[in-house]
Amino acid sequence: MEYAAALAQRNGGLRRLGAGYSSREALEPWTERVAELGKRLVDARRELVTLVSSSYAAAAADLRLEGGELRYEGAAASWDELERRLEQDLARGSTGLGPHLHDVAVLAGGRDLRSFGSQGEQRLAVLALLLAEADLLIQRGNGPPLLLFDDVLSELDPDRRGSLVERLRRVGAQTLVTATAASALPGAPDELIEVRPGQARRAA
Repeated sequence: MEYAAALAQRNGGLRRLGAGYSSREALEPWTERVAELGKRLVDARRELVTLVSSSYAAAAADLRLEGGELRYEGAAASWDELERRLEQDLARGSTGLGPHLHDVAVLAGGRDLRSFGSQGEQRLAVLALLLAEADLLIQRGNGPPLLLFDDVLSELDPDRRGSLVERLRRVGAQTLVTATAASALPGAPDELIEVRPGQARRAA
């Protein structure tokens, strides 16, 4: 990623400048580059969150994770802002402002699930995000993606299992779902493969 490379160059320049091996003039091009690429990255993230938010909310509702919402409130750091905090960055040896410090908030009912969600809610949010990403890929004409869900059904109650499978069928993506037993499946799969040590075969 261009932003990560520019950031690494600026951070290296900060450390060299702090140690007396470089000059502020040598750092300026990297400050300018970090500001420019940071703005592009923030704009791209905002666009992506806007595009995927409605699908995420719908998938979360299907899985009965109420009030599912994605939010990104990060702001790009301008060249002036980076210059104003140069002494702080020199002291810490790294850039303390910009999108590398931002996160997309994954919410349910107004709560940030990373900090205030149960393990079960966090798993449901991950599933909803994957489904929303699949929707976006299809909407953009990339064709249905290949999805892999590794033993997720054991973590869901029967109603949520049914909702997940129903939504997967609506998405139309080729999906591989693993389970420890066929009884964990909420319905008949299109094809059932039984895996044993050293062997995989179509189940009778």
